[in-house]
Parts: sequence; C-alpha cells; structure tokens
Amino acid sequence: MSRVVAIVIALLALQLGQLVAPAYACGCGAMIPDKAERIGVDREESAVHWDGDTETVVMRFRVHGNARRAAWIMPVPARADVSLGDPALFDALDRLTEPEQRDRFHFWPRGGDWPFSDAYGDGAGAGAAAPPGAGAGVGVVGRERLGPFDVARLTATDPDALGDWLLANGFELPERLTGALRPYVDRKWEYVAVRLAPEEKDAVLHGELTPLRIAFASPELVYPMRLSRLAKNAQTLGLHILADHRMEPRSPIGGDSPEVTFAGRIDAPEGAVAGLAGSGPTYLTALEQRFPQPDRIDDDHHLRAVADTPYREVVYTERLLTFGGGIPVWLATVGGGALLATAATLLAVRASRRRSDPTPGVRSPA
Repeated sequence: MSRVVAIVIALLALQLGQLVAPAYACGCGAMIPDKAERIGVDREESAVHWDGDTETVVMRFRVHGNARRAAWIMPVPARADVSLGDPALFDALDRLTEPEQRDRFHFWPRGGDWPFSDAYGDGAGAGAAAPPGAGAGVGVVGRERLGPFDVARLTATDPDALGDWLLANGFELPERLTGALRPYVDRKWEYVAVRLAPEEKDAVLHGELTPLRIAFASPELVYPMRLSRLAKNAQTLGLHILADHRMEPRSPIGGDSPEVTFAGRIDAPEGAVAGLAGSGPTYLTALEQRFPQPDRIDDDHHLRAVADTPYREVVYTERLLTFGGGIPVWLATVGGGALLATAATLLAVRASRRRSDPTPGVRSPA
C-alpha cells in the first residue's frame, strides 16, 4: 500500500511540475513566457514564399497555457520587414492541399457491416514605444506595435550583449538561449524579437494567434529551426512552401523524416494565397514533420528544388460491396451458390432414382 501511495504522490508531483514550469516551444524560435507562467505551442504552421531572391514567412501559432505575455525570437539572414499576416491564408492553403476522398470496397463483411451491425451500412472510414538605447554589440533597427505583437528588429555582434538587451527590455530568456544564438551571431544574422501580449487586459494567450509576416532577402530557401532545440516537449511543424518548383528539406535536422502531404502546381492563385505568392503560376509543397526530441535539432532547414512530381494524399472510406439497393454481394453470392448446390443435389438424387426404377411394361426374367 505504501508503494502505491508513493507512486501516486510522484505522479502528482510530476503533473504539478508541468503546470508551473514554463514550456519553451516554437518551430523556428524560442517561445518564452513570463516566470511562473507557462505556454505551450500545440502546433506551428508556416507558409513560405521564395522567388529566388526574397523569402517571406507567414507564421501562425496555436498555443495553450496561462501566460498573459510571452516572447519569441526568430533569427533571419538579412534585414527583415515585419507586418501582420492574412488570417485567411492558412484556411485557403488547407483547402488547396486537402486529401482526395475515395471509396474502397470490400467483399466480406467487417465490423460495422451486416450481420455484425443491426442494419446494412457502410464500413467505418478511415503601438510601440521608441526603441530604447542599445548597448555595445547590439543595434536596434526598429521597434513597432503590430496588433498583439511588440516587435523589435535587432542586429548583434555578441550573443551575451543580445541576451542582456532582450532581458533589459522585458524578454524573459531561458538560460541556454544565449549560447544557442552563437551560430547566428557568427554568421552575422539579424533577429526579430517579438513580445506577445493580448490587447485585452489580463487576458491569457490561448488558441490561434494572429499570423505574423516576415520578409527578408535570401539567396536560398532557409527556415530557421536551430533555436527549437530549447523546447521541452515534442514539436510538430506544418510547412507550406510556394516557389517555382517542388521544394524539400536537404535533411531531417534531428527530427523524423519530413513527410510530403501535397505537391502540385497552382496555375492561378487567388485571395490570400495570391497575396503571398502573386497571381502567377506557382508550385505548392506541403510538409509535415515531428521532432520527438527537440534537443537533437542541429541545424536550420535548408530546402532545395526537386522533380516537380505531383502528389496528393488519398483518404479511403471502406465500404461493403453491395447491389440492388444495399444487398451485400457476399450474401447473394453465398446464397446463390447454396441454391445452385441444392438444386444440383436434388437433380442428382432424382436421376439416381430414375435409374434404379424398373422400366414400365417390361417383366424381369425369373
């Protein structure tokens, strides 16, 4: 009994620890709540357009927790322009990439089919303050308020100085972030630092946040991921890429193998998709990737053009093969076979009786 009590206490302590400990999560940066609050990213979705010179990333987060404020850091290879994204973009992309629905028929009944159900049925289917003065090693390119976002665009030649500036300006940091910034500082990247704060007083960050649009010059299609190694929980990334050709990551960078869920040419983009990629033809690639152990992430995603092979995921609905208004084919087949067998048996018996009877009018010899 004492052992059971100890196990229960340990489980309760673990759950309590998860409630009070901050959850650092983000697909391409570091999502950082205030102390004693927590925030988790259920899913990050990004739409990326690249024309060979300029890359535009539109990001949307679905979050949970009790945090009223949080910070997020995204490294970028060049000076960035930041604005609010179109909330309709991801719904439009979901419609373009939704799986094809097909029926797949089976002969023998399964669970949910008659006689395993009560009736014949189908099978189960599957405002910003002025920039504070920057210290040595940090430059403030700009700072603005965009909806629920307080955005600072920064340069840095020293990761420690960058960490000090962020901390002094209200960006709470995990201890490991300064070291994780070192590769970007060495490559002379810049940074988009974002503070998320609901416009309503004392409201918590929950659900889908307003998309944020970040554009910068880049000679290659790169999606920053290295800071995600600071995440405490498994991460899921959904990525829509609009470019001249089908694009795929060069490597899994420490996660599961990226899965292509859609690839195809969009001849005439409309609405929010045209607002990102223009109205001319473009190639859309949709990727899904899981990172069960974020600390294994060892690089950013560098994407390359591959053969423009179209692909659309197919979702099958299993259905029982029927005819004539819902009669199972197996029942007619089995029943018909049984009738034929019975008839054949009756005919054979009848013929046998005829052979055994004497011929009428003929007397058998004594």
